[in-house]
Amino acid sequence: MEVGKIPGPRLRMCHALPVFEIDRPKLEGSVAVGDGRRLGFAQFGKLTARPFFWLHGTPGARRQIPPEARQLAVENELCIIGLDRPGVGSSTAYRYANVLEFSGDLLSLANALDIEEFGVIGLSGGGPYSLATAYAAPDRVKAVGVMGGVAPTVGPEAIGGGAVELAKLTAPLLQVAGAPIGKVLSSLLSVARPVAEPAINLYGRLSPQGDRELLARPEFRAMFLDDLLHGGSRRMEAPFADAIVFARDWGFRVADITTPVRWWHGDKDHIIPYAHGEHMVSLLPNAKLFEMPDESHLGGLGFAQTILAELNAAWDGQE
Repeated sequence: MEVGKIPGPRLRMCHALPVFEIDRPKLEGSVAVGDGRRLGFAQFGKLTARPFFWLHGTPGARRQIPPEARQLAVENELCIIGLDRPGVGSSTAYRYANVLEFSGDLLSLANALDIEEFGVIGLSGGGPYSLATAYAAPDRVKAVGVMGGVAPTVGPEAIGGGAVELAKLTAPLLQVAGAPIGKVLSSLLSVARPVAEPAINLYGRLSPQGDRELLARPEFRAMFLDDLLHGGSRRMEAPFADAIVFARDWGFRVADITTPVRWWHGDKDHIIPYAHGEHMVSLLPNAKLFEMPDESHLGGLGFAQTILAELNAAWDGQE
């Protein structure tokens, strides 16, 4: 295990602009996966370029991809593909038996897009699914990036603390009430900006300084608003399905993953403690931890260029 720090604070913009035009996907749609279901996706950059699947946090959807990453895909011959997990956006609602089962859906999407080798990047709740795919397809996954990822809550690799503890307490209730709550939320979001924008403002006001400053930047506000309106307004069951499956055994052991993993974690993360990142990287046999000083849970979204450069280097090292 290696530990590094991202040098110096990034430039922050703390004044909001009225409008920010965000790059739209080059291709957007859904593909058939198991049991008659469909999985939604949004592609940025060239499909023939080096591909990375970007897995959104909890909550989130296929367009939760930083503006800088979208631009890098166009300018640097990369392909970045965001996914809707089941129960949000264009993806059919479905509850996985465990985290590992998700990998079959991602591999089905990769096959449909004729992608053989790829990297996977996951924010927060997208982290476990990124690791699951690397475990399931070590010959195809060339590098994994995790930003403030969730750690196991049960089993021999579990660690306690953080907001995910709430998932263990609420999982029995969400088994019954998750879908109805999700329908209510999506109905509210269907009225669009009047509900979505205040939701972003509220999270910002309740967050530590790092996330509050990131959400004050107009390009990130535009990204989250774009993602909410194109994902959450259709259906919003995925976050509750995540909470249920995170409270179970993941179906694999993190220590068995051989793919290079690079992990970014804010030392002021108020949702997934920094100690969880240290714990996970200590389990992974081929991993490096990057501490993000003074950053909170969303901090990794502001370092897309650094993250993609590091994962490209890890991929090249595999070859």
